[in-house]
Formats: sequence, C-alpha cells, structure tokens
Amino acid sequence: MTMTVADIAWYVLRVTYGREIPLKKYLDDNQIENFIPMQYQMIEKNGKKSKKLLPVIHNLIFVKTSKQTIDEFKPLIELKMPVRYIMDRSKKLPMVVPECQMQHFIAVSGTCDENLVYLKSSINFKRGMKVRIKSGIFAGVEGEFVRIKGDRRVVVAINGIMAVATAFVHPSMVEEIKA
Repeated sequence: MTMTVADIAWYVLRVTYGREIPLKKYLDDNQIENFIPMQYQMIEKNGKKSKKLLPVIHNLIFVKTSKQTIDEFKPLIELKMPVRYIMDRSKKLPMVVPECQMQHFIAVSGTCDENLVYLKSSINFKRGMKVRIKSGIFAGVEGEFVRIKGDRRVVVAINGIMAVATAFVHPSMVEEIKA
C-alpha cells in the first residue's frame, strides 16, 4: 500500500515507565518526526541541585507519520517499551492533532522556557478571546488570550491532552482573530 501525504498526521502516543526519550531516539534514528514538550526543572540528587531538561508530561510523545507506519514499528519495539495510542473516545479512533494546532503548540512549548505554564486539558478556555501574536518569538502563534498567575498569556491547547501558556504577552503584541 502506498502512503500519501494525506495519510500523515500527528498522533499522540503513550509509552510506559518514562520511556519517552528512548522512543524519541528510535523515531529520530528512523527519520520519523516527533515531539516531546520539554522544560528545564531543578533536580536535587545527593544534596546537589542542578537544572535538567525533562519531559513536561512523562510517557507522552507526539508522532507525525501515518497510522500504518506506527502500526509497523509498534510490534518491533513492543517488548522493550509498550506503545499505545491515546484514543479519541468520541470517535473510538486514535487521537489526531490538526497540523496547524500542533505547529502552534510546538512554537510555544518547543522553546523549553521555564516561564511557560502547562495546564491540564480539563481547564475550560472558552471565555478567552481568540488571538494571534503579531511580534516577538511567538509571532504567528494562535491561541486564547487569558490571565494566568496574574499575567496575560496566550494559551495553545491540544484538545483533550494538554495546554501550554506562553510567558507574559503584552496586549499590543496580539490581534484578535475574528470568526
């Protein structure tokens, strides 16, 4: 079966026991595009504190390829690290993140900025105004303009999974997106 561009999408996968980094290495080695939201965190080991770049949500990885490709590599690595799809319960199919939404999410969370705030997917953002950031490092990113921890931020959500809020964004840097 020949794979077309239309077959390629962003899938959300779960791997057990904090094995997302070894899975990322496997995917990178096989030229399969993937993304793990990472953030610097303070770690204390043997009384010494240090900053370490760690996954924001353990056991979660976004993979851009076809379902067929995932189904082909899953059995190859299943014994070392079981890999499961995150399912869209309403459709009873593997969850697929739209390309545009994923690109905005990567643009924000790919910075590994310590000032980013990650939020649970259950938070309701419907009250926020839909905006596009006009300038700065997040130029072009679209999301909801909300107040979190006393600062105005733009929240980019992956529906049903997670959301990330930028660092402070001045209102002059955003424009409303009219529906």
